[in-house]
Amino acid sequence: MPTSRSRREFIVAGLALPVVAEAGTLVPQATTTAPAGAGAATKAPVIRKRTLGRTGLEVSEVAFGCMITSDQSVIERAADLGVNLFDTARVYQGGNNERLVGAALKGRRDQVYISTKSGGEAKADVLQQLDESLKQLGTDHVDIWYLHGKSKASELHDDLLEAQQIAKQQGKIRFAGVSLHAGHAEVIPAAIAKKLDVVLMTQNFTMGPRNDALLQQLHDAGVGVVAMKVMAGGRGPEAAAQRKKLAEAGGMLSALKWVLRSPHVNATIPSITDMAQLDENLRAMAEPWTPADEKVLSARFEEIRHDYCSMCGQCEGACPKGLAVADLLRFLTYADGYGQFALGREHFLSLPAAQRSVRCEDCASCPVRCPQGVAVARRLARAQQLFA
Repeated sequence: MPTSRSRREFIVAGLALPVVAEAGTLVPQATTTAPAGAGAATKAPVIRKRTLGRTGLEVSEVAFGCMITSDQSVIERAADLGVNLFDTARVYQGGNNERLVGAALKGRRDQVYISTKSGGEAKADVLQQLDESLKQLGTDHVDIWYLHGKSKASELHDDLLEAQQIAKQQGKIRFAGVSLHAGHAEVIPAAIAKKLDVVLMTQNFTMGPRNDALLQQLHDAGVGVVAMKVMAGGRGPEAAAQRKKLAEAGGMLSALKWVLRSPHVNATIPSITDMAQLDENLRAMAEPWTPADEKVLSARFEEIRHDYCSMCGQCEGACPKGLAVADLLRFLTYADGYGQFALGREHFLSLPAAQRSVRCEDCASCPVRCPQGVAVARRLARAQQLFA
């Protein structure tokens, strides 16, 4: 088992890079007074921007992941403060999230960039989803359109790439991208080879230097990089209380600052649900990384290392019953980490019936061994108990 020193080294390894605060574009914002009780600071936040690869878009380092947002006013206030990239998807909240984002950004469309995502494997299907997205968002185009949740290079096939080109020609999208939770080592080189404009990838402190070489490749190719899952989820059924406790200790802010240390990450899209989270996240653009942040994340890593799947992909194909282990653990994070049971169960129910019927407690032992130390059998059993 690694020593405490090695764990600290793991967190900061690969980040002996120039801190990019000086390299970003500093955009001072007008002082904003928050509504009473909103938990918002009256001092204007520092908004720094980075260029999103060859797209040329100048995006705020801390953007807005809208997936679990249900309060329109939080999105509105973020836009008013200078956050200018808002990320949603056709599947979020049963399609209602795009409607919420569109309503919040109505009248602000020329000040912000919107990204959305479509699933599906056929050109006609994703183009239909895009049309529905535009309708719900109340706009005639999105700035980035991602092929959603790809984990294999083969999933970036010509039919889908042609759909993106058609959408570009029709003026419905400005830039084409792919989002991926796992399979980084396979999908990212394919995205570069196929000349996609933007990659939305999982990146957080639990990964250490794992993605550094891939980030360099993306940078060298001029592909924009947006980081998601930057907070490394959460743990336990008391997700909201856990998050509040961690935030009070500075842990959520430290996690975001860790990702922003890389000069090859152009933007981050942490999920934001309320004014307090918005204010906390925006601080990451103004506060430097410190030894105290390293200490906080070392402790945090120890708390979650047996529960949090960092999507390294090493367990793929290891389950003799054919379970998609990493996917199931991700669905559980939606419930336990984000407090979004419905979202996790929706994904679980989309699995093939054969996988939904498996019960890990029926196995005498589990052959799946996580190199990161996740208690796989225990976590899978919880997912099955929770969702099935």
